[in-house]
Amino acid sequence: MSSKSSSTIFSTWIGGYEINKHVTNPNIEVGDFTYYSGYYHDKHFEDQCVRYLLGDSSSHSVWESGVFGDVDKLIIGKYCSVASGATFMLAGNQGHRHEWISSFPFDYEVFGDKVKSGFELAGDTVIGNDVWIGSECVIMPGVTIGDGAVIGARAVVTKDVEPYTIVVGNPGNAVKSRFTEPQIEMLLEMKWWNWPIEVLQANMDLMCSSDIDGLYQRFLQFQDMLKSTDE
Repeated sequence: MSSKSSSTIFSTWIGGYEINKHVTNPNIEVGDFTYYSGYYHDKHFEDQCVRYLLGDSSSHSVWESGVFGDVDKLIIGKYCSVASGATFMLAGNQGHRHEWISSFPFDYEVFGDKVKSGFELAGDTVIGNDVWIGSECVIMPGVTIGDGAVIGARAVVTKDVEPYTIVVGNPGNAVKSRFTEPQIEMLLEMKWWNWPIEVLQANMDLMCSSDIDGLYQRFLQFQDMLKSTDE
């Protein structure tokens, strides 16, 4: 007797889909190969993970009207892994100004023309390349997460994360770097996520290892080949 899958969108928790092939919100930008594995929450990436961002299915007509002008965007790089139920909080402060006497967003139609708008942009939320975002973590508005970072399950990220840093807990705490500073510098120089597919294929033996030095040596050889071709 076969058991019924608990997800109608994702056939198994092992897999997922490339996000940029499913995104409809014009304020979301996602690089190639970045995927969402949402089996345990059974909703599409936009519906489950992205909150309060104009341009989604519930606010598309309002966004197209232009009354709100520019809004913060969600920008995610290439080769990122987003686990089930991760949350990206967008659109900055929706009028709840905690430094004012009241944090309530008063409606001017009810409370008069002295009402001030409390809306504040927080800036784009930017996720670098090769970032692993754990299940049910929360990324707050305006945060930048550097290339190669790892965000642990259910972490709450309230401030920027340096490249190749591991963050866990609530509030998110940087517990360690994945590699040494020289190794991180090499990785950031190589930017392997921008390499052509055929170059990545030729270097999978090192990509699937911890040999950053070895990959860097191949990168230098590759750069020399490009220079000689240009000459």
